[in-house]
Amino acid sequence: MKTMFRHFFLLASLLAMGLTAWGDEVPSIAPTGTIVSGGSEEEGDDSDKSYNAPLTVRFEANAENVGDYSATYEWRFYLNSMEEEPYLVRFEQDTEFTFTQYGDHLVVCYATFIHGNDTVAYTQDYWHDAEPLKYAISESILEMPNAFSPNGDDKNPIYCAKKYRSIVEFRAIIFNRWGQKLYEWTDPAGGWDGTYNGHDVRQGVYYVLVRAKGSDGRKYNIRKDVNLLRGYTETSGNTQ
Repeated sequence: MKTMFRHFFLLASLLAMGLTAWGDEVPSIAPTGTIVSGGSEEEGDDSDKSYNAPLTVRFEANAENVGDYSATYEWRFYLNSMEEEPYLVRFEQDTEFTFTQYGDHLVVCYATFIHGNDTVAYTQDYWHDAEPLKYAISESILEMPNAFSPNGDDKNPIYCAKKYRSIVEFRAIIFNRWGQKLYEWTDPAGGWDGTYNGHDVRQGVYYVLVRAKGSDGRKYNIRKDVNLLRGYTETSGNTQ
């Protein structure tokens, strides 16, 4: 429906300006964004959906009826408002970008098609009425637990972030009580399985050090005890 409206708006504008198209059809665009990596934090309609950072999106102009027209493209990226200058401009028909900053990112594609004296332009006037592509990046959250139980029952077997959202930099290190590094990971979705060099470590207290940064610029410096409980089961609720 939105694409039909855009095509109608362009044709009406051309007639109003007395422009003629080359042949029976004019070039058109139908910009789309496809998520390549990352995910949605809140599901809803397109107007209130919020995403975790980093979020990588592939943008395509989807130009049609170009024929003998020469084409130029300009992808413009805005943060929170299209009243300000874009923070990024890409001169490609299709492009890919990773969002890492908190806020509402608005993306538009300026396209100009020229053949002889004929010009078809999707620029400022067009996007004044057409709706931009929108990607709302959420604020960050990072919480680490203080215990896990790698006892073979598949209940809480990995020490990992209890909750995280929009974490764009991450590094976690597990130490034993003598300060020896046992494990390190750099993906907030990862974690420690309670082993060292392929062997189970003993039940007891270990330590985690986390350095991370969120999409909103927040820095996380977390130091916590990690209780490794091999004799704990959820059914009994205690250690054996």
